[in-house]
Amino acid sequence: MSFFAATPLIIATALFMENLDGTVLATALPAMAADLHEDPVALKLALTSYLLSLAVFIPLSGWVADRYGARRVFRAAILVFTFGSILCGFSTSLAGVVSSRIVQGLGGAMMTPVGRLVLLRVAPRHELVRALAYLTIPALIGPVVGPPLGGFIATYFHWRYIFWINVPIGLLGVALVPRYIPDLREERVPPLDVTGFLLSGAGLSALVLGLGVIGQGIVPVPVAAGLAAGGAAALFLYVRHARRTPHPIIDLDLLRVPTFHAAVVGGFLFRMGLGAVPFLLPLMLQTGFGLTAFQSGSLTFIAAIGAIAMKTTAQPILGRFGFRRVLIVNALISTAFFCFNALFSPQTPHWIIMGVLLVGGFFRSLQFTALNAIGYADIDRQAMSRATSLASAGQQLSLSAGVSLGAAALETARALHSGGALRLADFDAAFLAVAAVSASSALIFRGLAPMAGAGLTGKAAAAADGSA
Repeated sequence: MSFFAATPLIIATALFMENLDGTVLATALPAMAADLHEDPVALKLALTSYLLSLAVFIPLSGWVADRYGARRVFRAAILVFTFGSILCGFSTSLAGVVSSRIVQGLGGAMMTPVGRLVLLRVAPRHELVRALAYLTIPALIGPVVGPPLGGFIATYFHWRYIFWINVPIGLLGVALVPRYIPDLREERVPPLDVTGFLLSGAGLSALVLGLGVIGQGIVPVPVAAGLAAGGAAALFLYVRHARRTPHPIIDLDLLRVPTFHAAVVGGFLFRMGLGAVPFLLPLMLQTGFGLTAFQSGSLTFIAAIGAIAMKTTAQPILGRFGFRRVLIVNALISTAFFCFNALFSPQTPHWIIMGVLLVGGFFRSLQFTALNAIGYADIDRQAMSRATSLASAGQQLSLSAGVSLGAAALETARALHSGGALRLADFDAAFLAVAAVSASSALIFRGLAPMAGAGLTGKAAAAADGSA
């Protein structure tokens, strides 16, 4: 097999499993809530606990891969993720689901960033956009299959099976890794920043958990607020620590690189929509429109079809218009489609809903491809593992923040009409709030240089050839 057929395909096996799990779960949340006798909004903890675990452990991924080898770590990560899936399937309470999802997150924290690290180190820089596109096409099959599969299982079988379907996929990935994943590692690895890991882990976990449970009645409001405040304080201490240590586990100095800064900070704001919409939309279709989980999944899967269609056009679009222009304009176009969700009603024809989701998926996927590529445009090989760890942690934290933002907007809207059941109008406010935050990312992208990332599309190389 060639490079573009083998390595990205095996890495995509893990991404497929992770993406399938997330999209299947989002569709099945209302059915899980009914079975576990929990409020549907409270089931967001099943999503945020996984994302929280990712954000805590992802900073370790680069160091662990450099120390023990990418192949060994990648294979172990798939095994841990699969084991966590089995535990989720046997859970009988919200606490059980949350704790099992944390185990899953430990595996996922090593799978995605280590897989991306392998790709970044092997792919030629001018082929990076194409390599990332090849990588994500198979991985996007998960979001295509996930919503209808999750809805079908939750409607006609039992939600527990949505986790057990990961087992054969995980075993396939474990079998293929030794043959196709190169055993990349660094000869000289700095000592692990234990203090930094403890501060960042405690800060991220407490902050996200506090924001996730506040107003849910799971813990008293002062406790939730105290968790969030304690998390923010721990992160502040980490920033001070990182400035004094020579090898911090999260290298904040990388944010001084303009392209990386735009990808991480602007990407954080934009990806909050990606975290919120898969949580809000199935919930609206099922609790607001009265659709079954299967009917809901049969509508929302179409967004991933649009994302797959974009992957073959990303390189020429970015080559024609440049990263800066695409990121600014496409951020606004994509968030407009977030707003369109607020216009849906039970009377809206399903073909219109699917059309909006299809086109919206295309533009969102273009944004993610551009962000994933330009973030590494000016990062050297020695800093690549630290860059992938920081970028991946930021991505997962943004998804968790998006779910929390969407849930908070729902709870605020519900409180304005004295609580009770969710109303359709409650979702309108949530979608608009998420869209406003995502649209603000365009302000960050404006700071990019006009030719930023030109070398990733071959434009710089072509210019050099023309002047020779």
